[in-house]
Amino acid sequence: MNKLNYYVAVLISVLLTQVSITKAQQFGVKGKVLDLETFQPIPGVSIKVANTTYAASTNEKGEFSINLPTKANEYTIVCTFVGYKADSTRFNLQTADWAFVPVSLINASSTLEEVVVTRRRERASEIALLEERRLSSLSVEKIGAEELSRKGITDAAAALTKMSGVSKQETNTQLYVRGLGDRYISTSLNGLPIPSNNPNLKNIGLDMFSTDVVDYVGVDKLHHSRLNGDFGGASIDIASKDYKGDRMFEVSVGSSVNTNVLGNTSNLYMQQGPNYWGFSNYKVPADATGSYHFQNSWVDTKKLMTPINFGLKAGNAYRVGENGRLSFFAMANFANGYGYREGVNSNFSAQGAPLKALNQQRVSYNTATTAMLNTNYQINNDNKLTYNFLFVNSSDQYRDNFSGYIVDKAEDYNGLIQRGTYEQTQLIINQLLGTHKLNQKIDLQWGLAYNRVNGDMPDRMQSTLKSSNGEWTFVRNNAADNHRYTYLLTENEIAGNIAATYKIGDNDRGKLTVGIDGRRKERAFKAIQLNFDIRPDYRNVAVDPKNLDLFLNQQNFGVYYDLESFSGNGYQTYNGEQDIYSGYASLDYKLTEKLNAVLGMRYENIRQYVDYYSIELPAGGNNTFKKNGVLPSLNLKYTLNDKQNLRLGASKTYTLPQFKERALFPYEEINVVYKGNPYLYPSDNYNVDLKWEFFPKSSELLSVTAFGKYIKNPINEITISSATNDISYINTGDKGYVYGVELELKKDLLTFNEEQDKLSFGFNTALMRTTQNLDAVKVNRETNGLYNLDVKDKAGFTGASDVLINADLSYSKKFTNERSITATLLYNYYSDKLFAIGVNGLGDQVDRGLGTMDFVLKSKLSKRIGLDLSARNILNPEFQRWQEDAVPVKVLSYKRGANFSLSLKYQL
Repeated sequence: MNKLNYYVAVLISVLLTQVSITKAQQFGVKGKVLDLETFQPIPGVSIKVANTTYAASTNEKGEFSINLPTKANEYTIVCTFVGYKADSTRFNLQTADWAFVPVSLINASSTLEEVVVTRRRERASEIALLEERRLSSLSVEKIGAEELSRKGITDAAAALTKMSGVSKQETNTQLYVRGLGDRYISTSLNGLPIPSNNPNLKNIGLDMFSTDVVDYVGVDKLHHSRLNGDFGGASIDIASKDYKGDRMFEVSVGSSVNTNVLGNTSNLYMQQGPNYWGFSNYKVPADATGSYHFQNSWVDTKKLMTPINFGLKAGNAYRVGENGRLSFFAMANFANGYGYREGVNSNFSAQGAPLKALNQQRVSYNTATTAMLNTNYQINNDNKLTYNFLFVNSSDQYRDNFSGYIVDKAEDYNGLIQRGTYEQTQLIINQLLGTHKLNQKIDLQWGLAYNRVNGDMPDRMQSTLKSSNGEWTFVRNNAADNHRYTYLLTENEIAGNIAATYKIGDNDRGKLTVGIDGRRKERAFKAIQLNFDIRPDYRNVAVDPKNLDLFLNQQNFGVYYDLESFSGNGYQTYNGEQDIYSGYASLDYKLTEKLNAVLGMRYENIRQYVDYYSIELPAGGNNTFKKNGVLPSLNLKYTLNDKQNLRLGASKTYTLPQFKERALFPYEEINVVYKGNPYLYPSDNYNVDLKWEFFPKSSELLSVTAFGKYIKNPINEITISSATNDISYINTGDKGYVYGVELELKKDLLTFNEEQDKLSFGFNTALMRTTQNLDAVKVNRETNGLYNLDVKDKAGFTGASDVLINADLSYSKKFTNERSITATLLYNYYSDKLFAIGVNGLGDQVDRGLGTMDFVLKSKLSKRIGLDLSARNILNPEFQRWQEDAVPVKVLSYKRGANFSLSLKYQL
């Protein structure tokens, strides 16, 4: 005990000495670094006092501060930043304790006489983003354009999966952050919301955003008052390109191949209709059930495999008056891809008996066409306007053959289900943003957005057959076994925000921010399924599976078969309206030199309305809920020293159900039918984080985070019928928990050539546990007996893995200012994760863990020419989903194949 007292006394003495030294340091140098031509601050600039070890980096405002231990007459500071010319500036402390030094940096490729800049340093460099993270009062993680390029990441979804605690669902576009999926995440572009392109999901598929339009992707895992309150796992913000350069024009062209496709080029058959570019003008016949006038044939056509991607980028900027600058940036890009896979796709009862034991063969083709316009008008040093326009056309086409056992239809493993699917999504985003410095104390920011999404499945075609004695005949247990299905989703959203920030004190003591924002979203969804009701006398007529036009045609209509819909010639529909109006206040205040607090309060008024007409409720129905959210938040940052931070955050948020989840409306897949629950209501979330950050140098990071979440009345996607595997969305219990630890590391292993050549390593991992109670009595009571569940007492959260790992090893070498090369090896792993909770005797469905590996080579051959090579999914692991019954059964499996791509860029 005496030794312990001694060590405590020594520790206290050291701390008091450190405080005394800190108080004694009352002099030094402060300053601000600007781009000489754009007048914009440059974050992440390295500032060093010559011939000393004293150094700092600029914050997001371009500001820096360095304490000096002695007061000499003359010093020199050296400012360096990649892409800019170094600057040396002298100052002295003869007449003052502090010197203020303004610094203006010139782009390395700029000649001021001609004002020609061929390439300007991105604000989204890895070093700049790390420095912003170190200095920020709030905890936010970002991956920027430089890191995206180095890792060969092609879209925003892939970018997020390289961040700690983030994973992606293998079979769709859903992302999971800290074990919480789509419903617990919100997505924005430049801080303004964007709508979903999928009727089943809350968030847009982030793979629609190519990295050509992305400056950086940020993830807030802890809530603060400026964020939308519909927050559980994270808020994701995509920052679009903010161009500041002059006279840029770039052309790129490339191609990619998949190893599975190369071995199956003879099987690339798909339905007619969509063209090579991913567009279609197909319409449902006007007299849907009274005649046969479909535009597309049942006969598949062979796809000519021509994988290609090409793009154009152009930008320019002009001086406007003495202080103004007007810049333009535009890009257009097209990319496509082919896929092929084979594997199990089955469905089993609680007793392990097969309902459908099928082998699936899928051929796929996808396209993405992207166009963007960014315009910046820097009126003067205090005022800036930005307009962003983004158009994306994304298409996915699949040709699926399911062969094998179908209960009550083809029990001799002689069944065949053929399905052709084409989905097209068009996204249009318009944003107008403004930033204004009203005076030395008050800043104003505002934004307006109008977004529109059109999602279209123009003609899904499905046939069900069985073979007997070498002949194929139609299966017709119900009319829906053979059908054509169409849906159309339209969503419009208007959003706006305005916020004013008041600086407290004269030495950046703090700031008070108050703001309001609002959004109105309207969704219209309609679907029609036209069933081919084969007449009894013709159900044994032999047909050719490859040419169903010989049977299903206009001549045979009304003779061999009839057409019927669930709703006559009309559509099944649901419509939704959602209004959220918010006000908030945030106080960011420096309590001491080391302790900073951000205290926030947000109020939200929420209204959600849904009406629907479907086979489930032919008379139609509607429901409305309203909610007032009072959402406090607290974020504390304690600066241990200039390289280490300790952060603590706590907040309350909520999770809204989605339109589709509250509409009593069916959506049918091969092995499952989704139905809404009109009794569904929001969850409340309580979040806490504790994080330690260490920045050994400007390009390095070590952080450890412990986090926990308490979720009241969690919403789950759950099976409600074991006979047909119907799924709905239910508040399944009173509470749930998520807790875990994240570790993140960025380390320069070796540096050469004055740190221009580098071998670096990145690693992050998340260890998590999720648990929730399941209450069948609660479900029965709250749904008025609509749903009755026989469930176990506890379960994990769907989509959550206990272990997530991302790692990358990168080597970069700079031969000259115009020639360089970067090679990066990337690895990603997730452990087993729950896909669906088993009820009514069914076992849970679990996705087995797997690891993937990619290799990316980026080279700059000359000032104008770049060449990129990538190899993805090199290990080509088998994806497997198992139903954990008494004897586990495999319900889904496949291999995606490895992808190789080559791209050439030429810049004028």
